[in-house]
Amino acid sequence: MQNKINDYVRELQSKVIGEVHTDEVSRVLYSTDASIYQVMPHGVFIPRSSEEIQTAVRLASQYKVPLLARGAGSSLAGQAVNEALVIDTTRYLDAILEVNVDEKWVRAQAGVTLARLNAHLKQFGLKYGPDPASGNRAVLGGIVGNNSSGSHSILYGMSADHVLATRVILADGSVVEFGPKSELEANSYRAESDLEGRIYAQITGLVRNSRNQEVIRAGTPRHWRRCGGYNLDRLTDGSGISFRWPYDERFNLSKLICGAEGTLGVMTEVTLNLVDLPKASGVAVLHFGSLRAALEAVPTILELNPSAIELIDRYGLHLAQSVQTYAVLMQRFVQGKPDCVLITEFYGETRQEIEASLENLQVHLRLRGVQTLAITNLLEPEAIQAAWKVREGSLGILMSMRGDVKPLPIVDDAAVPPAHLADYISRLETFCKQELDHDVAYFAHASAGCLHVHSLLNAKLASDIAKMPKIMQFATELLGEYGGVLSSEHGDGRLRSWLNRHFFGDDLYELFKQVKGTFDPENIFNPGDIVDGPQMTQNLRYGADYKTLPVHSFLDFGQGKNDPGSDLPLPTAGDQAPGFGAAVEMCSGAGACRQMTGSMCPSFMATREEKNSTRGRANALRAALSGRLGAEEFTGQNVFEIMDLCVSCKACKSECPSSVDMAKIKAEFLFQYYQRHLMSVRSRFFAYFGDISKLASGAMAPVANWTLQNTLVRNLVNRFLQIAPERKLPGFAKGTFYRWYLSQAANNKKATVARMPLLFLADITRNYNEPETAREAYTVLSALGFDVIVPPVHDFGRPAFSKGDLKLARKKAGFALDALAPYAQKGIPIVGLEPSDISMFIDDYAALLPQDERVKIVAEQALSFEEFLWREMQAGKLVGVFKPQTGQILLHGHCHQKALIGVHKSKELLAYLGFQVQEAGSACCGMAGSFGYEAEHYDISLQMGELTLFPAVRAQAPTTLIVAAGASCQEQIEQGTQRKAMHPAQVLYRALV
Repeated sequence: MQNKINDYVRELQSKVIGEVHTDEVSRVLYSTDASIYQVMPHGVFIPRSSEEIQTAVRLASQYKVPLLARGAGSSLAGQAVNEALVIDTTRYLDAILEVNVDEKWVRAQAGVTLARLNAHLKQFGLKYGPDPASGNRAVLGGIVGNNSSGSHSILYGMSADHVLATRVILADGSVVEFGPKSELEANSYRAESDLEGRIYAQITGLVRNSRNQEVIRAGTPRHWRRCGGYNLDRLTDGSGISFRWPYDERFNLSKLICGAEGTLGVMTEVTLNLVDLPKASGVAVLHFGSLRAALEAVPTILELNPSAIELIDRYGLHLAQSVQTYAVLMQRFVQGKPDCVLITEFYGETRQEIEASLENLQVHLRLRGVQTLAITNLLEPEAIQAAWKVREGSLGILMSMRGDVKPLPIVDDAAVPPAHLADYISRLETFCKQELDHDVAYFAHASAGCLHVHSLLNAKLASDIAKMPKIMQFATELLGEYGGVLSSEHGDGRLRSWLNRHFFGDDLYELFKQVKGTFDPENIFNPGDIVDGPQMTQNLRYGADYKTLPVHSFLDFGQGKNDPGSDLPLPTAGDQAPGFGAAVEMCSGAGACRQMTGSMCPSFMATREEKNSTRGRANALRAALSGRLGAEEFTGQNVFEIMDLCVSCKACKSECPSSVDMAKIKAEFLFQYYQRHLMSVRSRFFAYFGDISKLASGAMAPVANWTLQNTLVRNLVNRFLQIAPERKLPGFAKGTFYRWYLSQAANNKKATVARMPLLFLADITRNYNEPETAREAYTVLSALGFDVIVPPVHDFGRPAFSKGDLKLARKKAGFALDALAPYAQKGIPIVGLEPSDISMFIDDYAALLPQDERVKIVAEQALSFEEFLWREMQAGKLVGVFKPQTGQILLHGHCHQKALIGVHKSKELLAYLGFQVQEAGSACCGMAGSFGYEAEHYDISLQMGELTLFPAVRAQAPTTLIVAAGASCQEQIEQGTQRKAMHPAQVLYRALV
């Protein structure tokens, strides 16, 4: 077989421009999805056109090589992994081809993300109805191929209700257009002798056979929210099939391609029905003291025709509190500590109509005797979005449960009619707890009778693995009793295909096999999916034999409990000790890092390559730790190159629902790597940049600056250090800020009025390179009445930490604590200008010095300049200090600021002065400390800037102030747009009375 695969790959490579990868690392990156499975593919193909996919299919038919068309890999059932050549359409085949506003349909390539499609359609007042929670990274090919639905399925049904046509490459490499066909048109196709003709002839014969129709009607679950098997029911007479969309009597094989999970052909284009955007919406978050009480309330709520009812259980609510982004969002809608909440949404024509609906809901619940702990009504778009963002992150939030026991999607998305939901869940939970001794976590679409049921199991224990099929078998029997479905949106995959014969019955299952044989006689498309599936416990990502290499980490990975101060019991039995491996394994594979909005993950946004996503890095590290890449590969060059484009922005720490902290992981990896490899001169140079700056500034500044300005010398230095020739290292100040401060302090001693002390930190750049910013910040703080004290420490370890020189970083941290802790112990605020330094205090020092009690004390007092001024503003202490301002500001938040503090305080502070403040909406600027200086990273550094930040800056009027707190951000903005960016402290300085 391997020789056949090698021959196939060689011929494919000779005939396409797209990339074909068969190296071990590339295969590992595509060996997992969001499921519990891991299967090594034969290779990965990144086509540049649909014609190249056609070539790949034609050759696969010739060589009998399996193929797997894959989107974002967000599958929870495992249909996106296989021993096949993976075809990734997401990088190049992502065009929106045509929008018909009058007829409300869109035609697009399979690699378009749903979020991007809906953003494009918004201008027309339209959207695609089904809205899976993974829509910010899931692509149309996967959504249609999986027959996805989503939170609003009670309004819009399934994808099969909306797919109008598909462009498909069949098993012989031919391209066909499946769409609605009249009887005359279908007859003409059936008369052809090619594969397309045989498909039309055999499938029409199959579904029109009276006995087969009886089998289809008898074996198809009656609950409308159904997925799994092949959609033969949608090719019969429509009885019991259509949801709320008119049944089209014309014969349409797209309905069969939808939900086929890539087993019948490769979709390259889809044509989809569209719906109107709601004119107004509102949300009532209903708080309940028990899960059963919430589920029993669902049928009562449905009587009022809401647009959605979504549940988040106690585990989801609890774990979200430990993820910065979600904890902040939850403050808008969660009161106290409910056991679970129902996010109940209403659509309407006007705000007044929505307000009436929310009021009517409360009256209705009261009259029907439904008891809630509290109800939070949300009418403002930002508040509504906050609730939905937490709900959409529920899967990843649950997976942030630390340790080996994880909420595994075993039963996952089975569904029953809502009237039976409470009883079904109660019996399933009782079985899991009493018979199998494990707990269960829930979230999802209560309105449609679907709860994503996740069993809290250890996938590394044989005893827990043995429970998995028992849970599925019990759930299958329950579903049959309650008229439910085995899958209601996530499909069959490896998780459920093995049960299809039992669930659908022998007769219907045999029809499924006939469908597969008709479309794919050589079984090359995603074999083993839907029919002839392997046992569910084969090819687990972990398994009882999973072992990892011991890593004696320098950093402490034991902190960050699931939620400090909570009394919710979390599973710990059988957990491994917290460590580097456990930190890597926090990645569930859900792929939220592949989104093109927010801040995570900037290198993926720029390159669209899986290896540059947080998930890709975690997959590579996990494979190396478990020996899949060879005993020496954990600290080998392959993994080093995978980690290379991580800019340590910390966005994943706050935006990844599973709380994967790749910045911290990278720092530890680099430290481990440099135990075996020599650190480059350039990395050492930047790690010691604070010490170098100290030597080069002051009296030596004229010499250092002349050296840097001399073209010949600068070129030699850049070449020696491998710095991009387009970049210029910053000049050094002859009069450093600290020297200026000492003179100020001497004068201040003469003052007779006692002032409140405040510790002000001047970072490396603002002390040695650009002291003007620090002087202006000092002046602002003094104007507020503070006795500003500046310690003689300016390097707080960030450069060394980022470069993996953790011993040096720990040394720097120790010096900083010696200087700062005495003040912090007295409750004196510590205020800094550079967000990346503040993040050292509040985040990284705990990993560097876990036993040092001073770390927590300093962290509690450490504030960014804007955060401190915001607090003063809130206390009313800025009155009369600043002149009212007018004008526009474009604000770019530093990555660490966004991840750990938030930008809203900066925005509110600047707005308080009178400015109209707009956020740039950008991810990492691309400079990321020294990253943008490094020759091999220069181009991608600019690509990151060009994603959002540079265009946003260029779009501003010359009078608009560009504001950014990060020193590297300011430099990147100036070099990328020729616009000077100011620190917020400079804006406030200019506004002083």
